[in-house]
Amino acid sequence: MADAEQIAVVTGASSGIGKEAAKALAARGWHVIALGRDPGRTAAAEAEIRAANQGGRVDIIQADLSLMADAARAAREIAALTDRVHVLINNAGGMARARVITPEGLEENFAGNHLGPFLLTDRLLPLIRRAAVDAPRGSVRIVNTSSDGGEMIPGLLWSDLQLLERFTPGHAYCQAKLANVLFARGLAQRLAADGVVAHAVHPGTIDSNFITHAEESTQAHIRTLKAMSSEEGAQALVWLATAEEPGQTTGGYFHQCKPMPPNPFAEVDANVDRLWSESEKLVAQTGA
Repeated sequence: MADAEQIAVVTGASSGIGKEAAKALAARGWHVIALGRDPGRTAAAEAEIRAANQGGRVDIIQADLSLMADAARAAREIAALTDRVHVLINNAGGMARARVITPEGLEENFAGNHLGPFLLTDRLLPLIRRAAVDAPRGSVRIVNTSSDGGEMIPGLLWSDLQLLERFTPGHAYCQAKLANVLFARGLAQRLAADGVVAHAVHPGTIDSNFITHAEESTQAHIRTLKAMSSEEGAQALVWLATAEEPGQTTGGYFHQCKPMPPNPFAEVDANVDRLWSESEKLVAQTGA
């Protein structure tokens, strides 16, 4: 896949693997549009991404994807910057330590990990489809950063999708990460005719600030695990976005640049379609 005049949108680009993926693409000369939530980290990341740039353009958008209004605004700002998107890396996400309801009435963890990316992606589909018209088939891609947490539950709890009644931080994270995988499969099915590829990825344990909002016990456990650097973890994102091999299939689930079987729940088309429908309803309730 040629890197010249390519446009990538990377969310969660203010730190960790999102920032390193944005830097890697900028270093290849891509036009990178990087999204971050925290003002201070986003400003610092902007300087790093621009420093990595080798002739490509860099734009920065601050947005909190747990707010549907922010996700919709970010999509409008992206559309004002470019008329096409060749790669969308839905990397923004995190772990919660408690149930928090956003001003829009959504559970913050599920909103930030799934619903915001769902809305942002939906609003960017015209730009993604436009890029695919003139690009080699399979070169325009959407990458969802998931986690093996999505493999640790039997499936989504349809009766309480946001876990409003039975919230626990661990279950909420697993629920959202499984949703990322189903969402990638739903995109793959809906965009196959356009030649657009969509995959999900479990990046592994990363030494970054990703866990800083999690419960102390969760943070302590994760710190006992062998962790990759953010630079190492970002390699899978960049590979999925640019390498030839992942462009030959769609709807996959990857770890360390190798395909893996997902949670069997994600392989049932009825579950994929139901999550899409339920996500549309929850987003619509916010007025976004």
